[in-house]
Amino acid sequence: MTVRWESVVVDCRDPRAQAAWWGETLGWPVVYDEEDEAGIAPPFVAEHTRDTPPIERWPEMTFVPVPDGKTIKNRLHIDLAPGIDDSQEAEIAALVARGARLADVGQGDDVTWVVLEDPEGNEFCVLSPRV
Repeated sequence: MTVRWESVVVDCRDPRAQAAWWGETLGWPVVYDEEDEAGIAPPFVAEHTRDTPPIERWPEMTFVPVPDGKTIKNRLHIDLAPGIDDSQEAEIAALVARGARLADVGQGDDVTWVVLEDPEGNEFCVLSPRV
């Protein structure tokens, strides 16, 4: 038996703000925005709704409210990669300008990725450009 990947769920204090920030970061539209959660999905499934049959949906990012702020390093994180003709430094600068922060999780100086935190402190990496 196999299962289908439904969503990456991000606990946060402000689901709407996090969905908007990550949606802009990934170029994904907000596909639902409810009182208790918000979600984004890839643009080619923009017509996706919570009523779309599961077999027709793609994995999304769902943001749900929790009362407490983040206190420890994530055990799971997202890796973002600029296109082969894009600049890692420019992507990082744009993310920082929109509220991301550089993070030190002990990665050292000799790695090809940069660790950042989203506006609520969730770590993610920006890799070197990829095809």
